[in-house]
Amino acid sequence: MLVIRDTKGLLTLMSFTTFGLSAPILNAVAEQGYDTPTPIQSKAIPPAMQGKDVMAAAQTGTGKTASFALPILEKLSKGKPVEANQVRALVLAPTRELAAQVADSIATYGKHLPLRSAVVYGGVKINPQMMKLRKGVDILVATPGRLLDLYQQNAVKFKQLEVLVLDEADRMLDMGFINDIRKILALLPKQRQNLMFSATFSDDIRSLAKGLVNHPVEISASPRNTTATTIRQWVHPVDKKQKPALLTELIHHNKWEKVLVFTKTKKGANQLVKYLHNESIKAAAIHGDKSQAVRTKTLADFKRTDAKKGSVKILVATDVAARGLDIEQLPQVVNFDLPIVAEDYIHRIGRTGRAGMKGQAISLVSADEFKQLTDIERLIKQLLPRKLVDGFEPNHNVPESTLDLRPPKPKKPKKPKKLKTAGKTGLKGKPHSEGNPPGKKLGTKNKKPGGLNLQPRKKPSS
Repeated sequence: MLVIRDTKGLLTLMSFTTFGLSAPILNAVAEQGYDTPTPIQSKAIPPAMQGKDVMAAAQTGTGKTASFALPILEKLSKGKPVEANQVRALVLAPTRELAAQVADSIATYGKHLPLRSAVVYGGVKINPQMMKLRKGVDILVATPGRLLDLYQQNAVKFKQLEVLVLDEADRMLDMGFINDIRKILALLPKQRQNLMFSATFSDDIRSLAKGLVNHPVEISASPRNTTATTIRQWVHPVDKKQKPALLTELIHHNKWEKVLVFTKTKKGANQLVKYLHNESIKAAAIHGDKSQAVRTKTLADFKRTDAKKGSVKILVATDVAARGLDIEQLPQVVNFDLPIVAEDYIHRIGRTGRAGMKGQAISLVSADEFKQLTDIERLIKQLLPRKLVDGFEPNHNVPESTLDLRPPKPKKPKKPKKLKTAGKTGLKGKPHSEGNPPGKKLGTKNKKPGGLNLQPRKKPSS
């Protein structure tokens, strides 16, 4: 049981039965082996059940999905049946992987209820998704671009909408979906419940929330911009050109069987996979240029716990995969490149150490990444330990860092772009596809290769 202590020091034992959920939902939760709610669930479910707007921040892997899925299922189970092409609850997610994961959880928790749910995202054919929506769905999980595509083709309508959820709202802003979100909000009924869930709440998120939620209950299950205490973090200083060889050495020496590796660019991910293949290491890349079918298969191969043919040992990903990848028992995450945005470090390493399990986060840092390193340390309010690896000592030393706890200077507010309108909907042109922010074309090559030497190492002569 979860022990909650109020301001007067009184203790309360919390379980899912205390929320007032119906038997079908409680049975589905119990079948998954859950009997004790997580801190974010214990704080977010009661106000959501009361119909209040909620702003909730929590680290990844803490059970955010159930925090909004359970109240929505309870509410919709007592309402009017959904009509053709209508949606009663809408969940917006930034990536295909996260949308699919949320949809799976909703289907699992609602398995004993007569409710229909569906998921729609870009990168796959739109006609099958239109067919799913024809009879109407109670809960629709969608990425912004594909949802606007479907609306333009009159495949989805919002007259019956009761609840809107923005999941990983900060990531949607980072990926450039702000204009799509504004367009979607303009299409929805004004009378609705709004639930905003995010790993962190930046100033931009709070600005968006002002025009979205009404007198929200604000919840934080953990301090802002912190990493899970179950994750051990450290840095290996190394020259950039030696990073591929060092990663290979770490994989072999530590006998790693399952590693998620993050690179800065799609091209860098593909090059690293090629290098690992030449070192006889099973690896695959997942990023925005990959089709949804390939991404789904690659992720399934990586999640395999057996050693069957086709299984993937090392998954190399860009930040499109930093959210939404739910991989059980992922022991370690490696930052092959440090992220440009410090907050992405938290989301990346949040793929390990989930649900109270232990994990490791290792960063390979070269001298030219010193600024990113200090930005990360400033954000998480701690200096990351450094460990040199014999044979990989850098010729270009990474400077020693000191912890700067001064608040960062506020960014100058950007002038909002005027949206082009077409008729009542305010829509014009085709929305960009998920995983590729506006202004970036699919398949474009990065002009800066990053100076990596990804040639296979020469075997020492005997």
